[in-house]
Amino acid sequence: MGTADRIIRTIIAAIIATLYFTNVITGTLGIVLVALAVIFVFTSAISFCPLYTLFGLSSCAKPEQG
Repeated sequence: MGTADRIIRTIIAAIIATLYFTNVITGTLGIVLVALAVIFVFTSAISFCPLYTLFGLSSCAKPEQG
């Protein structure tokens, strides 16, 4: 997982948490989004996304060949 991807996931998680704790999003949708935010933070912390592996994706920079 690339640095930009990690930063974006962390920002999205922070926005979701802020909206949830200020009661802008509530109920089942709020709980689902908070769970998603926790997953985003966890995958950012370990720099690994299982879905990327499953679908063969990568957000890491390609090493330059020289």
